[in-house]
Amino acid sequence: MRLGDRLRDAAGTSADDPTAAAVVAARPKASPPIASESADPFHQLKRRAQEGLFARLGSRLYDVTLDQAQLGSLVSQELMTVLEAEQTALTGEERQRLVRDITDDVLGLGPLQAFLDDPTVTEVMVNGSASIYVERHGIVEQSEARFLDDGHVRQVIERIVAQVGRRVDESSPMVDARLADGSRVNAIVPPLAVDGPMLTIRKFAESALTVGDLLRLGSLSPEAAELLDLCVLGRMSILISGGTGTGKTTLLNVLSSFIPDHERIVTIEDAVELRLHQEHVIRLESRPPNIEGRGEITIRDLVRNALRMRPDRIVVGEVRGGEALDMLQAMNTGHEGSLSTLHANSPRDALSRLETMVLMAGIDLPVRAIREQVASAIDLIVQVSRMRDGSRRIVAISEVNGLEGDVITMTPLFEFDHTRGIDADGRVLGRLRATGLRPRFADALRDAGLDLGGDVFPTPPMNGDGHGDVG
Repeated sequence: MRLGDRLRDAAGTSADDPTAAAVVAARPKASPPIASESADPFHQLKRRAQEGLFARLGSRLYDVTLDQAQLGSLVSQELMTVLEAEQTALTGEERQRLVRDITDDVLGLGPLQAFLDDPTVTEVMVNGSASIYVERHGIVEQSEARFLDDGHVRQVIERIVAQVGRRVDESSPMVDARLADGSRVNAIVPPLAVDGPMLTIRKFAESALTVGDLLRLGSLSPEAAELLDLCVLGRMSILISGGTGTGKTTLLNVLSSFIPDHERIVTIEDAVELRLHQEHVIRLESRPPNIEGRGEITIRDLVRNALRMRPDRIVVGEVRGGEALDMLQAMNTGHEGSLSTLHANSPRDALSRLETMVLMAGIDLPVRAIREQVASAIDLIVQVSRMRDGSRRIVAISEVNGLEGDVITMTPLFEFDHTRGIDADGRVLGRLRATGLRPRFADALRDAGLDLGGDVFPTPPMNGDGHGDVG
């Protein structure tokens, strides 16, 4: 089914719906109790039960022949035995809470495990042991969950990084890693983090959003979706711009899904997040340096290597440095239709950032030469933003026309209408609207058998010699 048919089906659904959305590597070290814990009998019982559990299970906790379900069942059984030996009067709810907390500490990520299991939570932010924030439906809120102390936070961080062969200590106090499900993790500890260890987890969605989902959520309009589909099919090079957490990778995944099945796609990412359903996909992931500071493979290395892999399309998860030059050169030398994202606040800022990143490649190029490369390589810039109500929206789609003098010119094709304000619940009512300007690449799309149509992008009137009147 063509996208136009899917759009018509999806358009029937209201766009006003609210925005939806391992075995331990080392035995946790006992940390000294803090004052509040020492005064809390529940925490005292929890610590004694946990120590009794380790005494009973011993090396069986690390038995590689047991899968996670078997190990969880074993821990629960032994923990019930330990609690019975304590002979402490507990209600059924307290007993269940105690078993859950200790199981999460032993097999999972402690108080964070419940948030990782919650599909409505998209991000978890740990600001030391006493403060955990979570993001639900784009809104950040403080949770009631707490760590016992900073040592407890460090145990969880060390458990995460040990699974990917990394370490975090005073000599290496910052680390980027990912969980088994692909969720991205950033951790920073003292002395760099003054108020204790900090941890941020951006969860990996169980199922990738589709263009129909974005339409139902009001993230883009059917007309804009149709344009983006035709641009991908017509091998236009597209750059997605936006701030942190605005949905750039989600949109990149949607646009990548428009690539025809017969094309060979090479994806390049810092941490694998894209999930394409085409068969001919090669996924590449950068590698940080090892403990000795060796073996690093950068995004730029992978972009260069991808050019030798006979790709039809190159999809770069994010450009943030000198790889921008290699990506632009690829787009200008037969790899049109490539896709990528970068951090910027507007389409114009995206062009400026791209120039800056090209200079980071360490090659002394004149500014005009860089702008010529950018203007020739990039066809379309899609700007995404997170609104005050937490929703992610496409707020601008601009065509990159070319270089006039020393300035790269652009044509706004879609702009977000902010004039509708917000409703009584604080939800943004604005929508993405077409400007009525016809893109210059419309003729190239038509020659490829892809017609934009005249409803959104009117065809200019013909003059006497049979050509369009460009005014």
